[in-house]
Amino acid sequence: MKQPMITGVGITDFGRFPELTEESMAQSAILDALSDAGLAISDIQAFYCGNVFGAMLPGQRVLRELHAAGGAVYNVDNACSGGATALNLALQALKAGQYDTVLVFGMDHLSSLGGGPLPLGQRDWNNKRGMIMPALYAMRARRYMQDHDVRPETLADISVKNRKHGLLNPIAKFAKLATREEILASRPVAEPLTLLQCCPAVVDGAAALVLSTRPSRGTAKPVRVLASVVQSGIFETAPVDMTEAEITARAARLAYEQAGVGPGDLSLLEVHDAFTISELLYYEALGLCARGDAARLLESGATALGGRVPVNPSGGLLAKGHPPGATGVAQIVEVCEQLQGRAGARQVNGARIGLTQVTGGGIWGVDHAACSIHILSL
Repeated sequence: MKQPMITGVGITDFGRFPELTEESMAQSAILDALSDAGLAISDIQAFYCGNVFGAMLPGQRVLRELHAAGGAVYNVDNACSGGATALNLALQALKAGQYDTVLVFGMDHLSSLGGGPLPLGQRDWNNKRGMIMPALYAMRARRYMQDHDVRPETLADISVKNRKHGLLNPIAKFAKLATREEILASRPVAEPLTLLQCCPAVVDGAAALVLSTRPSRGTAKPVRVLASVVQSGIFETAPVDMTEAEITARAARLAYEQAGVGPGDLSLLEVHDAFTISELLYYEALGLCARGDAARLLESGATALGGRVPVNPSGGLLAKGHPPGATGVAQIVEVCEQLQGRAGARQVNGARIGLTQVTGGGIWGVDHAACSIHILSL
């Protein structure tokens, strides 16, 4: 089995750009990734596109103006996990020898949708009754706070940390410092979550990766993918503990086994912090600490830059925003740059192994519809 390597990365600014299109943003990210890999678009044999809210055939719409040679284009919609799922499929094809050089990209342009939370399918009865994502995570937060004696200030501190990280990331156009008091005093969304504890919902962005089993032509050291796991949610037919991120824990166990590493080997993580409570729950699901100890892990400083295992050094979704099709690919870009020592002011010292985790929700009756986890190393 051939060993695929990530040989080039590209990413656009994440922000609100109504004057742009998702096609133009994806084209920019793709060209940057090709340049980073030292390749031309004619060297790419297949393209994998993650996209959630665009029109039909998003990959082909992007590639037609780049004069791609007509190779295979695979369009992947797996909710917010779409870009990471596209990477998983690309890796399978490379390992099987179907291709030797491919490109994975993800994009979404939410400015064109207007404002408010992400639209969900109205055939799901919980969505009809208002169980949209902020409401669901607010319920999880209330339960977790009650079960583990966690204060609202702890949730706010997740946002404080990630906003500090985001200020060091030049693509994070929404990143602004905020104190704990400012976060708690921001507009209520769904108790106990306030506006600054929710990732910006109207965000545009794109990211791209070149993967190959051939020797790299780029200047940066190629990055290995030690594990790539995609899992789907299990339909819940009985009451469950909503503070247990079951799908993430299940995917993490498979990823650690596949990579031959454990949580203690990780140098950094990029996780799906759509809401502040999410990051706390994922500390536990990913094995960074025991159940109920997430607040203590945060308060120790271990998950901040300079700590033992920084989480979301990019600023995460809270500081960057969340164009769903791009998020999973953007997480991979961040970890690659960290491992290669190219992360600038937010560089994690001695970064050796990084993990990315992204979920996709929006279906009643499951924890999440999808979860993708990748573990990377030089």
